[in-house]
Amino acid sequence: MAMAHSLFLDIFLMILGCAGFTLASHIYSCKRQKKPLVCPLRTKCELVTTSSYSKFLGIPVELLGMCYYAFIVILHGFVIASPQIFSITTARASLVVSSIAFLFSLYLVSVQAFILKQWCTWCLCSASFCVAIFLVTAFAAPAGVF
Repeated sequence: MAMAHSLFLDIFLMILGCAGFTLASHIYSCKRQKKPLVCPLRTKCELVTTSSYSKFLGIPVELLGMCYYAFIVILHGFVIASPQIFSITTARASLVVSSIAFLFSLYLVSVQAFILKQWCTWCLCSASFCVAIFLVTAFAAPAGVF
């Protein structure tokens, strides 16, 4: 039996996922083309995006972000297209993945603040998307997910 679920929340999560994917893709593209990232905070984003912390297990963090945001878009797109697939399992998967992304974002923001002592506007925006996705997913989680 399909659970009651909010179409609005799925659409909102897809929008956040699309925005995050676009942002991570932009960072990835600039790095590959060796183009500078224009930073609205007037800091040097490259100091953050090219630091040794810009890779995790040898994978650029923006690629990990693209995979995460794509997962969010695809999962919630499927739930919108076929609401009967929404279940405790899909809610739990979304919560687990968004929790990991949230914690990883906190780690990366901490690296900017305490180790690099440099800020990247785009990285902070991406972290904000991760926080928003996590909060929406956690607060909208049906009973039994935890």
